[in-house]
Amino acid sequence: MEQYLPILGMVLIGIGLPVVAIVFARLLAPHRPGGMKGDPYECGIESTTSVRERLSVRYYLIAVLFVVFDVETIFLFPWAVQYQVLGLFGLVEMVIFIAILLLAYFYVIKKGALKWA
Repeated sequence: MEQYLPILGMVLIGIGLPVVAIVFARLLAPHRPGGMKGDPYECGIESTTSVRERLSVRYYLIAVLFVVFDVETIFLFPWAVQYQVLGLFGLVEMVIFIAILLLAYFYVIKKGALKWA
C-alpha cells in the first residue's frame, strides 16, 4: 500500500493547488461589479446583434478545415526535415497522406463548404 503514497500525494497536490489558487484569487481580487463590465465586448467594437445569435454551420466547417490543414502542415515539416533519412518509404507515406487530405479537400469543395471564398 505504501507504494501508492506518492501517487496519492501527487493527486492531492494536483487537486489542492488549483483550489488554493482559486480561493486566494477570490479573497484578494477586487470585486466591483456594475457599469459596462457585464456588456459583451470584442475587438473594441460594440456588438450590433444579440450574444445568443445562431451562427451558420459554414463558420464551424471553416474552423475545422483550418485545423485539418494546420495539422497537415505540422506533419509536413518534420517529414521535410528528415526526408533524406526516410527515403522512398517516407515519400510513399507522405504521398498517401497528402492524397487522403486532397480527397477530403475535394469532398469539402463538392459539398459547397467553401462557397464564400
